[in-house]
Amino acid sequence: MTSKAVPTVQIDNDRVRVTEWHFAKGAATGFHRHEYDYVVVPGTTGKLKIVGPDGHESFAELTAGQSYTREAGVEHDVINAHDGDFVFVEIELKP
Repeated sequence: MTSKAVPTVQIDNDRVRVTEWHFAKGAATGFHRHEYDYVVVPGTTGKLKIVGPDGHESFAELTAGQSYTREAGVEHDVINAHDGDFVFVEIELKP
């Protein structure tokens, strides 16, 4: 059984939701759909496995402090494929 990534909501107001995600080795978010545009700020350098709605698997190499953004509607499960814990902050931009 895969462990669950642990989300800690730091801010949730009418403009943004800021969540820190902590993944133990092998932990997963569970399949989800992003309802807002979002920015991810990695706190760890390492690899995450991304599983799409069709089951297709890909890998993302993230670098601590190197942010990226995605538009609303992304559907996936995110799994820690790094050898240790993994942390990132997700900033969702509400309309």
